[in-house]
Amino acid sequence: MIEIDLTGKVAVITGGIQGLGAATAQRFLDAGAKVAVNYYDDPEGLSLVRANGVATRWGDDAFVLPADVRHRDEMAGFFERVTKRFGGIDFLVNNAAILRDRTVKNMTDEQWEAVIETNLSAVFRVSQTALPHLRDGGRVVNMASISAMIGFFGQANYASAKAGVIAFTKVLSRELAARRINVNAVAPGVVLTEMGESIPAAAREQMLAQIPLARFGEPDEIASVILFLCSDLASYVTGQTLHVNGGWWG
Repeated sequence: MIEIDLTGKVAVITGGIQGLGAATAQRFLDAGAKVAVNYYDDPEGLSLVRANGVATRWGDDAFVLPADVRHRDEMAGFFERVTKRFGGIDFLVNNAAILRDRTVKNMTDEQWEAVIETNLSAVFRVSQTALPHLRDGGRVVNMASISAMIGFFGQANYASAKAGVIAFTKVLSRELAARRINVNAVAPGVVLTEMGESIPAAAREQMLAQIPLARFGEPDEIASVILFLCSDLASYVTGQTLHVNGGWWG
């Protein structure tokens, strides 16, 4: 049996207190890694931390800190504290994302910019800020989306951001190859998280009809692919986007 053992490794997972991020954090903890996750330092962020009980449930192997991925100075402080506690970082998972769906005709500048800022620009800033703390031989995994390939109705901002993440991943993989840091993206289909469940029921039914496996993904299934990319099993995989969507191609 081949097991993934990440004992002694440290993973940072942005937006890791709920949904896919929390499932990924749990996967890494189960594999023996130490994990650091961030959350927005506002009433909603604090309520999510308390409601999910992550700080208590994960114990001393996890570090849960307030930091906004949109603000470089907050993330710089976050990485410094993580390095001070755990000694460095081996894996960065850029998972934090938001939705602000609306048709192009009706989308506001605020809705466009909010999604581009959080889902694309923050991936650049967080990755750049993490580089001094990321050990050689590490891994970066960026979360893309099937929306980048299909372009769902009402998701011009989200699809554009996620397509940008795929392009950014290819460039960063080339730039970090000399440090033996592999950089890949994961593009899930619809996953049964808080974000996935926010899609209107009628739209979800239409989507489900197009998936050959006839079901939506589970957070643990996506988290397992992320774990694989950060393991030695994926040592020769870089610059790639792994599509995990049940066979759905539009």
